[in-house]
Amino acid sequence: MDPIALLKSDPKIGARLKGDLKACVADAYPVDASYGNLTNSDAPDVVVNVMTCGDAVGIGTYVYRKQSDRYENVFMAEDAAVYATIDRGDLVVTKQVYAKGDPVAYPSGEDVITYRWSGNKFTQHDWVHNDYSRAVGDEPEPVPSASPAG
Repeated sequence: MDPIALLKSDPKIGARLKGDLKACVADAYPVDASYGNLTNSDAPDVVVNVMTCGDAVGIGTYVYRKQSDRYENVFMAEDAAVYATIDRGDLVVTKQVYAKGDPVAYPSGEDVITYRWSGNKFTQHDWVHNDYSRAVGDEPEPVPSASPAG
């Protein structure tokens, strides 16, 4: 399975993401792929996460299910800071949440959404929102004091 070819041939994926889908170095693309059973298909399902080259922030996640002799896109989220994993047969999508003024390195929180295959599509099963502490990254590092000469 070639996840890059799968993405490039997928008519559901926007032209902008396809245009940004380039190798970061040589032939190394910013793409992670996971294989597992999400849809009770005979063949493994494929979860593909696309990230930026510079800071590895997720920009799209896709799930492909084998139908006859080809893979079909059955789920997609083209959002900033999104990443999906397979967890015990569930699709778990994590989306970073940014408040106005948040730097990319310090989002305000995250939404963790669990989806389950139901019939012929994914349905939301669970949702958790986590707020991150504002204490991390906001304060300057303390300056060590000089110890008296002894």
